[in-house]
Amino acid sequence: MKENQIPKATAKRLPLYYRYLRILNNAGKKKVSSTELSEAVQVDSATIRRDFSYFGELGKRGYGYDVQDLMQFFAKTLNDDQMTNVALIGVGNLGSALLKYKFHQSNSIRVSAAFDVNPDIVGRIVDGIPVYPMTDMKEQIAIQQIDIAILTVPAQRSQDVVNELVEAGIKGILNFTPARITAPSDVLIQNVDLTNELQTLIYFLHSGSEGETIAE
Repeated sequence: MKENQIPKATAKRLPLYYRYLRILNNAGKKKVSSTELSEAVQVDSATIRRDFSYFGELGKRGYGYDVQDLMQFFAKTLNDDQMTNVALIGVGNLGSALLKYKFHQSNSIRVSAAFDVNPDIVGRIVDGIPVYPMTDMKEQIAIQQIDIAILTVPAQRSQDVVNELVEAGIKGILNFTPARITAPSDVLIQNVDLTNELQTLIYFLHSGSEGETIAE
């Protein structure tokens, strides 16, 4: 991989490319062009070629890309060739819905533990995932070698929980709370604000952008 840092917009598109390459590989397709990829994933071919260029020569002009080789390359790039254990913090309405999501687009992501303060939930197995008390969080994160946490706790509790997660050794947090949390620079935070995304969609809907894909 080239030494220059990959832009965030490119990084966000990599799972999309990888998912479609897996579909092609399962269908027995050997070669794919940037134009074919463009039509399938709704990203223009020039952007695809630019995204791929950050990783060196992945294909030859006029010959297209080898589906299996490219799929395996992105599997390694996205660490999809290794199992990643994830913790879910907060088993409320949203947390429960996320537990039902089996991350079927990747065979290497597994929610292995959930944590909550509700005594009606703690100690149960919810959709195949054990729910532990918050007091066990640090211990279980260490035992299960968990690096990533999904945060769905009430906003007023989010920063305190983040501080505990950092102490436990978590390196990445997917934040579904409306709070803007902070952590040391070596801990990656990705915010998912569903209300903001919906309001953005409504804005574009009423601004005459129907039928278009909203760019990152």
